[in-house]
Amino acid sequence: MSDEKNTSKSEELENINSNEATSETNNTPDENTTSEPVNTTEDDAVLNEIEESNAEDAEDEGNKDRHTIEVKAYDTMSLEALAIELERLLKTEKIQAIRSHVSSINAEFKSKFDTLLEEKKEEFINDGGHEIDFYYSSPVHKRFKTAYREYRQKLNDHYQNIEKNLKQNLEQKLEIIEELKGLINVEENINSTYKHFKELQERWRNTGPIPRDKYNNAWNSYHHHVEIFYDFLHLNRDLRDLDFKHNLEKKLLIIERAEALAKTNDVLMAFRELQELHKMWKEELGPVAKEHREEIWERFKTATKTINDKRQLYYKEIDKVYEKNLEKKLEIIENINAIHLQEISSHSAWQKKIKEIETLREAFFNAGKVPIKVNEATWAKFKEAVRTFNRKKNAYYKGLKKEQYSNLQKKLDLIQIAEDNKDSEDFEVTTPLMKKIQSDWKKIGHVPRKDSDKIWKRFKAACNFYFDKLHATKNAANKEFIEAYNKKNAFLNALKDIKLTGSKDEKIASIKEKIAEWQTIGRVPNDKRYIEGKFQKTIDGLLSALDMEKNEVEMIKFENKLDTLSAASEDTRDLDNERAFIRKKIDEVKSQINQLENNLQFFTNVDDDNPLVKEVKNNIKAHKESLNLWKTKLSKIKELY
Repeated sequence: MSDEKNTSKSEELENINSNEATSETNNTPDENTTSEPVNTTEDDAVLNEIEESNAEDAEDEGNKDRHTIEVKAYDTMSLEALAIELERLLKTEKIQAIRSHVSSINAEFKSKFDTLLEEKKEEFINDGGHEIDFYYSSPVHKRFKTAYREYRQKLNDHYQNIEKNLKQNLEQKLEIIEELKGLINVEENINSTYKHFKELQERWRNTGPIPRDKYNNAWNSYHHHVEIFYDFLHLNRDLRDLDFKHNLEKKLLIIERAEALAKTNDVLMAFRELQELHKMWKEELGPVAKEHREEIWERFKTATKTINDKRQLYYKEIDKVYEKNLEKKLEIIENINAIHLQEISSHSAWQKKIKEIETLREAFFNAGKVPIKVNEATWAKFKEAVRTFNRKKNAYYKGLKKEQYSNLQKKLDLIQIAEDNKDSEDFEVTTPLMKKIQSDWKKIGHVPRKDSDKIWKRFKAACNFYFDKLHATKNAANKEFIEAYNKKNAFLNALKDIKLTGSKDEKIASIKEKIAEWQTIGRVPNDKRYIEGKFQKTIDGLLSALDMEKNEVEMIKFENKLDTLSAASEDTRDLDNERAFIRKKIDEVKSQINQLENNLQFFTNVDDDNPLVKEVKNNIKAHKESLNLWKTKLSKIKELY
């Protein structure tokens, strides 16, 4: 029997002894009355505990397992799991044994459903609904309410039935007592009277439980009148001695069993069985001969004390373990509190902390039992710590939902842009726009899950429609580009084998004709533009083979390059880049000339034939020639604008 059970019984039971029963039992000593030696305080405590337990069981027979039903982690269960667990308890357990379980399940279900209801209401309002119009119906809520109504009805029926049976059984036992009183001094055969007495004893044992507050008075009164009957039986000693002998044999068997239990290591089992032995001793057996009463009671009491001492020692050792478990659980609670005090500002961080809380919860449940006196308080602290974390978590995700609805509106705006422009054929303007809104889409955060797939399909469909049309247009143009590439490739292969004839001017004219012919072929795909470089190198090779001034060759090459740049692109970006490059080179050459001219000023009283002076002047001359060439290139490129 647990300490919790003992405490509750001591609080509920009243040790009521009527004055009449007390005075009567003092007149006829027995091992259960004044004939027993005076008990010590310690003995009284354990005997009272056994008496109170048996009194409770007398009212509530068959329910000794009511404290052994597993207490599950109801706060971790879903709404559906809580409903299923309630239905299971109703189906498999006694209705009077599940009261605390149902209370916990009901509290958890209500808390979780209220949270769900708040979330649904917020979603409804965020979707444009008015608070007064909100209504939410849940199948699992209906299922739970049905099961809970069944529980309340069964519990009510149970208590009404118990109250009725207890009253009926009490009336029957009071009638038995009255019949016992009538057996005294009756004028009939003593054997017939004794047989009637035995029938009354059997009826008493077979009568069901009575109200616990009437138990002691009823038993004392019954026992008192049984003793009076045995005194009456002194007229027929044979019958009385036979009964004394029978009771002695049975009580000795009880003592032997108690002494065997005192040697077992299963102290809890031993104490539970000891309670049954005391119940048998008190309720099922009558007195023994006076000379044996003190002896057998002392033996039974000694075995009882040994069993209880071992039980108390067991609880002391268990208490040490429970105290260690309590320390672990309090530390876990502190760790949970420390987590929800942290600043957590991202979804990934919250997911990490949720896993940490789950690990701590599992550690709490695996930490073992704690002292009964602090069990409820520890459990309450744990639940409050977890609930505080969950409230903070729920508040974060509620705020996240508001952000998600804002993100939803942003994405709907992008969808509108995509759908408005998907039919556009102004590819130069629309393509950058479509690419930008695709990039913007990726930067926007999450939206409500129920809208995510739907809006993505709309956006993707509009973008795909536009880019499919763009690619189709490009593919048509690419056919022309491929054909141009094939022609240029064949042209280039033929050009590599060309043999120039005639004068220099004729050769130059022939090369320019080839350049012009090349330009007429058309553009090639972007990934094939390397062929332009190959053509340029081939032309450079032909020009280098001619007997021409370096600058003249350079200008022909440059003009060819400009023609290539002009033909290869529809805009002026390549020409712009080339012009910028030439200007940069002009600035660099000017800077170098200035530097060299400044250096000459350091050569004073030095002849012009000085090698260093000659080298500097030659460098200046070469740089000026280069500057003139770059300026000529710049003028050529300006002509194209």
